[in-house]
Amino acid sequence: MSETHPMPTEINLHQKSRMLEIAFDDGEKFELSCEYLRCFSPSAEVQGHGPGQETLQVGKKNVNIDKIEQVGNYAICLHFDDGHNTGIYAWETLYKLGKNHEKNWADYLNRMEEAGQLRSID
Repeated sequence: MSETHPMPTEINLHQKSRMLEIAFDDGEKFELSCEYLRCFSPSAEVQGHGPGQETLQVGKKNVNIDKIEQVGNYAICLHFDDGHNTGIYAWETLYKLGKNHEKNWADYLNRMEEAGQLRSID
């Protein structure tokens, strides 16, 4: 294991609970919801092409992952059931999403509130 580049040792999709479980070779283990992964997709559609160009993702509470494709030895591509499949999730990206989950999710909920958006309850 490299300190700067943790590698996943296990990736499990739990479609019923809409959770992706990822274990890394440094002992870290994360459970990330499909909604969280969809809202923080590294794709240009979500992130834009530069700072300040991000697009707030709404209505993704019940999104699920249909398929996971490995991309070389460095990433996976997640195919979501809303048709989104352009984000390439490098191992480092997944690790950072796991490590920063609490802060990222709080920021996302604040942005939703500021935009006057509510997460659906169904």
